[in-house]
Amino acid sequence: MNSAHTIEARTHGRYLVDVPDGEGPLPLLAGFHGYAENAEQMMEVLRRIRGERRWLLVSVQALNRFYNRVNAVVANWMTREDRELAISANIGYVTSVLDAVRRDHETTGTLVYAGFSQGVATAYRAAVLARPRASGVIVLAGDLPPDVAPLVTTLPPLLIGRGTADEWYTDAKAAADLAVFSAAGVVPEMHLFQGGHVWDPSFVTRAGDFLDSIVNGPPPRAV
Repeated sequence: MNSAHTIEARTHGRYLVDVPDGEGPLPLLAGFHGYAENAEQMMEVLRRIRGERRWLLVSVQALNRFYNRVNAVVANWMTREDRELAISANIGYVTSVLDAVRRDHETTGTLVYAGFSQGVATAYRAAVLARPRASGVIVLAGDLPPDVAPLVTTLPPLLIGRGTADEWYTDAKAAADLAVFSAAGVVPEMHLFQGGHVWDPSFVTRAGDFLDSIVNGPPPRAV
């Protein structure tokens, strides 16, 4: 009779770092790509969000690599198999990356996570489980994982983006997430754009403004 077992195995993760010109210390923006994407793709998005701002960028590639249909190396964060073990491994991996980055570069205490699609769950989990504590979270086109739902009151300031034509992060999924936040008294920033499962330019701009609010505080209200 067959029986299933698990055993811890050592592997190596890959991450990219982009350091702007000039001296530190620098705030840190760490990004997590979507399913079947890679660190290079996410780094391009992080650069667009940063613009001329002086933020240190880190793009973390998921541990599970494979080839896509054009033979490019891509990755995914996890599957439903051995889910809890994968979550723990991912959080340990993200923590190790940030420890290495902060050891090698002069950073401030400001840390923002950004996640797209499947990487949204990793961003949420890192914000509530990893150390150091995050200053903000930017998530686009992905839903709140059920294991984070009981912990939403511990989330830092949050920006959520969704396209009106997104067939994955649908209006129903977004409404379910907002109901969880509302019940916990959490009020995230929301950005809805006309489009699908993409980094819409309007959301990239909004994400950059969000970084500014983390560093400088929210803009004063008009009177």
